[in-house]
Amino acid sequence: MVAIGKKKYQTGEGAQFMTRKAALKKLQLSLSEFRKLCILKGIYPREPRNRKRAQKGKSGIKTLYHVKDIQFLLHEPIVWKLRDYKIFNRKVGRAKAMKDFSAMKRYLNNHPTLKLDHIVKERYPTFIDALRDLDDCLTLSYLFSTFPSMAHVPRDQSALCRRLTIEFMHACIVGKYLRKVFVSIKGYYYQAEIKGQTITWITPHHFSFEPQSKNEVDFRVMSTFVEFYITMLGFVNFRLYHQLNLHYPPKFNSYGNDEKSLVDEEAYVSERIGALNIPLIRLDPTTQAAEEEDVDLDNFSTETDETKLEEARVEAEKLKKLKTLFKGKKFFLNREVPREPLVFVIRCFGGEVSWDKLSFVGATFDENDESITHHIVDRPRMDKQYISRYYVQPQWVFDSVNARELLPVENYLMGAVLPPHLSPFHNAQLDQVYMPPEERALIDPSFKLNVGGDEQSEDEEEGQEENDDEGGEDEEEEEIIEATDEDEETEDDEDEEDVEDDEEQKVQPKKDTNQQRKKGGQKQMANDEEDNEDDKDQVKNTKNDRERERLAKMKAMKVKPGAVLQEDPWAKAKQEKQEFRLREKMIKKKHRKLYKSMMKGREDRAKDIWLLRKKRRIHEEGEKEKRKDERKTKKIKSA
Repeated sequence: MVAIGKKKYQTGEGAQFMTRKAALKKLQLSLSEFRKLCILKGIYPREPRNRKRAQKGKSGIKTLYHVKDIQFLLHEPIVWKLRDYKIFNRKVGRAKAMKDFSAMKRYLNNHPTLKLDHIVKERYPTFIDALRDLDDCLTLSYLFSTFPSMAHVPRDQSALCRRLTIEFMHACIVGKYLRKVFVSIKGYYYQAEIKGQTITWITPHHFSFEPQSKNEVDFRVMSTFVEFYITMLGFVNFRLYHQLNLHYPPKFNSYGNDEKSLVDEEAYVSERIGALNIPLIRLDPTTQAAEEEDVDLDNFSTETDETKLEEARVEAEKLKKLKTLFKGKKFFLNREVPREPLVFVIRCFGGEVSWDKLSFVGATFDENDESITHHIVDRPRMDKQYISRYYVQPQWVFDSVNARELLPVENYLMGAVLPPHLSPFHNAQLDQVYMPPEERALIDPSFKLNVGGDEQSEDEEEGQEENDDEGGEDEEEEEIIEATDEDEETEDDEDEEDVEDDEEQKVQPKKDTNQQRKKGGQKQMANDEEDNEDDKDQVKNTKNDRERERLAKMKAMKVKPGAVLQEDPWAKAKQEKQEFRLREKMIKKKHRKLYKSMMKGREDRAKDIWLLRKKRRIHEEGEKEKRKDERKTKKIKSA
C-alpha cells in the first residue's frame, strides 16, 4: 500500500488565505457589493508571512483574505438583502425601459431597506466597546454633516449626521465629558472622557463647501462607512441620554406662541436644539445624572501605595475644578467669532453664553446686559465698550481649558498679539518628540526663552556656575600642593647642605708637622685620638645614611598633581559604533524586520524634529530681519 499524502498548498498558508477573485466567486457578489459587505462587517485584507505560499505559487501581489472570514460572510443575512437590491434595480430598469410607470411606481414604493442593527450589536457587544471605537465614527459624521447634496451622498444622510452630532454635543454638555480642545488648520480637535474611555475627534471649520475638480475621493466608499456609523452613533446617543436622565430624542421646555406661528414645530425644535444653548428636559427632575455624583476614592480604590492614592486624589480635585471652570461667567459672542465651537466649549465647563439674536436663534441675553463678564471679539477695536467686562479674543477660552485654569486676560485682550496656541495632545513620555520652546517654558517654569531664539534653562546656568566653582577649588588645591612641594624641597636642600659639611669635616688631609716628628713621646697619644675620631665618623656616617633613606622615603610619599587622561573622541566613537554593530548582529532572524522598522521610525522622527527646528530657526531669522528693517526705517524717518 502506498501512503497517499495531501496535495501541495492544501495545508498551511496555502489553505488559510483566499484571493479576492475567489471570494467573489464563492459569495456570488459583484466587487462593489463585496466591498460594501466587508466594510459593514469589519473584514479587511490580510498580509501573509509567505506570499508565494499564500498565493499557491502564483507571482505578483494580490489582495488576500482569510478563508474563515469569507466563510463567516456566507451566513450573513445582508448578502440576501444585497441580492434583493440587485433584483429591485433590474425590475425598475425594465419597467422604465418599457414605460410602465404604474409598475415602476409600485416597485419604488416597496423598495427593500437595509437594517444594520444586528451588525452593530455583533461588532460591539458592550457599550464600552462602542465608545472605544467612536473616534472615526464622530470624525466622519461631523465631516458628512457639512456636505450639501452631492452625487453618492444623499441629502438625508447628511441631515441625519448633523442631527446625531448635535445630540452627542448636548450629551457632552450635560455630562461635562470634554477635557481638551485644539484649533488647527484642519479644524477643531476635541477630546472627551466617557466611562473611562478617551475619545478624540475632529470637527471641520464652517466654511462654504468647495466641490472638487477631480474625482480623487471615492464618496461611495465613504458613504458606506457613514451608513454604518450613523447606526452606531444612534445607539451610543440613546444609551448616553438615558444614563444622563434625559429624553431621547432631546426635548426642551415649552416655547412662545408668537414664535411658533412663524415656523413649523419641527424646524423650530431643530433650530433651538442646534443652538446648543437651551437646557434639555430630564426624564425625572428630582434625580440627577449618575455622572454628576462624586465618587470617593477611598471606598473603591484597590491601590495600596499612598503616593499613588494622593496623586489620584489631586487629579480628581483638578478634574472637579475643570468641570466648573467657567461657572458663574457670562460670555457674549460677537458676530465675527465662530459660534458653535465656542458655545460647545463654554457650556461644557459650566458657563453661560449668548449672542446677537438677529444673527442666530437661541440667544438668552442681550449685549447691553451688565452681568456679562467676558465679551469674545476677533477684531482690532470696537466703538462702544463696557467697563464692567473683559474684551478677549477666542483663543483665551481654548487656552484656559487646556491649562485647566483661567489664564490672565492681559495677553488676550482685543487687538493684542496672541501667545502661541499649543497642542494639549503632546505626550511627554514619547521619545524623539519635538517640543516648541514656548511649550517647554509652560511645562518647566525654570526654562528661559531668549528673544533671539537661544534656549537656556536656569538649571543649565546653575550647572555652569557649579563647574566654575569646582574649577576654582581645583586651582586652589593645586596651589596648596605646589606650596607644600616647595617647602619640602627647601627642607631637603638644607639637610643635604648639613651632610656635605659633615663630609668635608670628615675628609681632611693629615698634617705632617715637624713638632710631631720631634715629639716622639706624644705619637702614641695622637694615634689613640685618631682612632677615637674614626669611630665618631663612622657613627655619623650611619646616622647620615639613615637620614638620607628617611628623606628618600618622604620624597617618594610626596603628593604629586595628577594628569588628566586625554581620550580620543574619534576612537571612542568608533569603538562604540563597532560595539553597537556587534549587538545588532546578535538579534534573532525572526526579529530583524521588526528591528529595522523600529530604527526606520526613529530615523523618520529624528528627521521630522530636525525639519521643525530648521523651520523655527528660519522663521526667527526672518523675524530678526524684519525688526532690523523696522528700526532702520524709524531711524531714517526720525533723521
